[in-house]
Amino acid sequence: MSASEAEKKVEEEREEVKGGELLFCGATCWDIIGRRKGIVDGNLVSPSRLRPLVGVDIRFVASGCVSCHCVALDVEGRCYTWGRNEKGQLGHGDMIQRDRPTVVSELSKYKILKAGAGRSHTVVVTEDGNSLAFGWNKHGQLGSGSVRNEIESSPVRCLVSEVKHTACGGDFTVWLSSVEGASILTAGLPQYGQLGHGTDNEYNSKDSSVRLVYEPQPRPRAIAALAGETVVKVACGTNHTVAVDKNGYVYTWGFGGYGRLGHREQKDEWVPRRVEVFQNRNLLPPDAIVSAGSVSSSCTAGGGQLYMWGKLKNTGDDWMYPKPLMDLSGWNIRCMDSGNMHHFVGADSSCISWGHAQNGELGYGPSGQKSSAVPKKVDILEGMHVISVACGMGHSMVIVDRANVADRLDQLDIYDGKAVGEGNEVVNTTAAPKQAAKKGAKAAENSKKRKKSKDSSESEDEEEEDAAEESDDSEDDEINGEADVKRSRSSGKGRGKASKTSSAKGKGSAAKGKGGGRGRGGTSANKSSSKSPQVKSGKRGRPRKS
Repeated sequence: MSASEAEKKVEEEREEVKGGELLFCGATCWDIIGRRKGIVDGNLVSPSRLRPLVGVDIRFVASGCVSCHCVALDVEGRCYTWGRNEKGQLGHGDMIQRDRPTVVSELSKYKILKAGAGRSHTVVVTEDGNSLAFGWNKHGQLGSGSVRNEIESSPVRCLVSEVKHTACGGDFTVWLSSVEGASILTAGLPQYGQLGHGTDNEYNSKDSSVRLVYEPQPRPRAIAALAGETVVKVACGTNHTVAVDKNGYVYTWGFGGYGRLGHREQKDEWVPRRVEVFQNRNLLPPDAIVSAGSVSSSCTAGGGQLYMWGKLKNTGDDWMYPKPLMDLSGWNIRCMDSGNMHHFVGADSSCISWGHAQNGELGYGPSGQKSSAVPKKVDILEGMHVISVACGMGHSMVIVDRANVADRLDQLDIYDGKAVGEGNEVVNTTAAPKQAAKKGAKAAENSKKRKKSKDSSESEDEEEEDAAEESDDSEDDEINGEADVKRSRSSGKGRGKASKTSSAKGKGSAAKGKGGGRGRGGTSANKSSSKSPQVKSGKRGRPRKS
């Protein structure tokens, strides 16, 4: 057994060094994805090649379950980034959106081996065990030791050494290191205890205020509870983490909604807790795969059987503890990743995807279905050897081995994207001309009929503003699929303190609406209070996502 395992390991290393062709499917309208419901333009519903990466040997891809940007590393150690860039998360020293994969020039002196992507930040690992990060740093998620600069649009050094791997949650980062007694370190937003240090560092913003804030943790800190273990694998969801130690035990911590931690309850865990299912004879083998989506977790255990837990479908019960996914029994799963609510697997000579999707991220093609409740082969990739996969918010990336399939790759579409010179403004207006026109008309209307339609225009404007400026807060509520959990939990189920977090989430309105109605659009809720005491429907203020 050990000999075959060693052979497998050597084979895997060879694959990694070899690299392959990157294929992309899903949404390309980076500024809109996850912010506006309905159909958006520019979706690639079939796996397509990206013009700048045609023929480039890509060895590693990364995106996060709430990331609207992508990272790809080639065999030479170059780092390419593209996608949304409002917080400098692409590392090019500016905040201009990139539709095309672009080399991060400031990383050219390093050989980059691993990378991770959060909601608005990116972390990379170099060949010599150092780590660099760029993007949003409000909560200290870059691990640079300071939150003085909220946005770092060029790479900065993370205060970690001997790094082997990294993974990013929504607003926090995890590093795996070979330092004894500190094999896993975390930095960033401590909400829900997702950093694993036994606290969520929550406090009232002022003595007289009920608004809750979380103390940033900008300096990477080793998780004390795992000091005696050597953590070898890690995956992060938006607000939770799954880790595996060298003995094959699985630990989870962070936000517990929908049973994503696998402990048969929805309680948040502030320190790593061992998952009971993976013990005794069901320990994870050394070649196990771990993956975490926004609201789910998964791993392969003995015999390569895939186990999943958390919210796996939009309807039906959540899986509160790890259960085997029998649809994939018998498949040799080599790689897997989970996006917001979709999953991609590379197994044998097939690529398999499933989940809830709206932007073609499952890659089933123009005549295929949009979503699939059960794992289904991506026909266009049948017979291709998948080296690696990565899933993000509304998009998926697959690296396929070019051997024996070069002619089939030539038949795939090639996506050009817009050049950087066309600028972000151009991207915005082309992606949403109606929105821009509507906004202009609304502004003119406001100036003429300010008194008449004040409520409605304000709520409309506020909605537009929020979409652009406060996307991070709104994505917290709407994208993670956690809004329902927070509401239900604040009504008395689960932890008592969750009710506080829901009030903290409404902070945008508290500031704007000076103590107005719930959620965003507090001002208009206040104004219409004479008509109705509590405005909960979507008529005034920010429409609520169901």
